[in-house]
Formats: sequence, structure tokens, C-alpha cells
Amino acid sequence: MRWINRRIGRSNSVLMGLMPIILLLIVYLIIAADRNAINPSEKILPLPNAMVDAMRALVFEKDALSGEYLFWSDTLASLRRLGLGLAISTLSALFVGLMLGILPPVRATFGMLVTGIAIIPPIALLPILFIVFGLGETAKVALIVIGIAPFMMRDIAGHIGSLPREQIVKAQTLGASTWQLILRVAVPQAMPRLIEAVRLSLGPAWVFLISAEAIAAEVGLGYRIFLVRRYLAMDVIIPYVAWIALLAAVIDLFLVWISRSAFGWAHGSNR
Repeated sequence: MRWINRRIGRSNSVLMGLMPIILLLIVYLIIAADRNAINPSEKILPLPNAMVDAMRALVFEKDALSGEYLFWSDTLASLRRLGLGLAISTLSALFVGLMLGILPPVRATFGMLVTGIAIIPPIALLPILFIVFGLGETAKVALIVIGIAPFMMRDIAGHIGSLPREQIVKAQTLGASTWQLILRVAVPQAMPRLIEAVRLSLGPAWVFLISAEAIAAEVGLGYRIFLVRRYLAMDVIIPYVAWIALLAAVIDLFLVWISRSAFGWAHGSNR
């Protein structure tokens, strides 16, 4: 059988997906053990026991100055910023994307503006955001919104604009108004695509969040990573990066579950 025709079961798919991750971990452990055998003070590739020792204080001990568990306060701060940025981006993308996709006058008026904003590198706007909004939470959330919302708007607008014309004609034949067309025809078909757009935007959203926290923050996962980098504290940086990857994977799986549970028809046989 040709590889292109092979079908992988769920259990085999999970197992095959874990194999390269496990392989990378084994390679890391071998190289790290070799470097630590040569130099017990090795900082670049710490062994797991060194990471555990370094993270123990951050996870289980209160900070003497703030009185907080730094690891959990960093996590909550970053998730709060990320969640707010994703929520604003999702709602704005749904509204603007629907208007652009289904209403030609709106598309002709604002389509070029949305496209122009989408092609501007968001990181280049970070100094402007800090000047306009200050160094507080607003600028960090705004960077996430500006970074991912225009892409999501264009994606939803393109999806709605490509809906079969027959659906629009049939709804109008049955007496549907413009708002009924939007709510009864466009919105149900936009929701699965919107969730997929959020999933695709998760990676960039984390990039913008970490960038903003690295430049101006007093708490957060990105702030902590860039704070300890001056000490070459890879025993903290690597666990933090792994934690960010785990959080992103959990959020992605949660979005997949929502999409398959609420909009199973959009997944067909893959449900």
C-alpha cells in the first residue's frame, strides 16, 4: 500500500507523535550528561535534577519580597493577558469578518484598511503602544490583539465571502433579511472556522505576549525568562519554555474539543 493511502488509528497516531519527542529528550539527556561529566558547573545544558532543584523554590516557596509563589503568579499573569487578548481578537474577528464577508459595501470601504494593518509587523508597533498606553497591561493586550485580530478578520471574511451563492439566494427567497442572513446562515458556518483561526493564532499570540513581557513587565512567564537569562539560568528557562509549550498544547486541545463537540458537522468523518 502506498504511504499516501495509509490511515493511522488514534492510538497509533499518539504513539507515533510521541516518538520524536522522546527521541529528542534522549538525545538531550545524553549530551547533557556528557557535558556535565566534563564540567560539573555546566549551565547551558542542565540535567533534570538541576532543573527540579531550581524550580522547587519558584513553585513551592513564597518569594521573600512579594510573598507570592513566583511560578504560579507568572503563569496566572501571562494567561490573564493571553486570555484577554484572545477574547478581544475573537469577538472583533467574528464581527468584522462577518461584515466584510457578507456586505460588499463594508468590504469595499474597510477591506483595504484591514489588509494594511494585517501586513504591518506587530512588534514594530510595540514602542508606539507603550507610548500611547503606557507600560501597563493595556499595551501588552493591545499587542496581542493587533498581532492576531487582522489575520483572523481576513480569514473569516474570506470564508464567509466564499459561501455558496445558492445559500444566500435561497434564504432571501424565503424572506430572510440581511441580519437574518448574518445570524442564521453566516454565523453558524463561521464558528468552526473562527475556532480554527484562534488555534492558528495561538503561536503568534504567545510570541507577542512573551515579547511584551520581556520588555516591560514585573511578572509573567516571558518576564521571568528574560530576567534569569542574564545569569545563564537554563535550569529555569528550559522548564519555563516547556511549561509554555504545555499550556499552548492544552489550550489547542481544548479548542479542538469545543469545535468537535459543538460543530461536529464541520469535521465530517474526522469527528
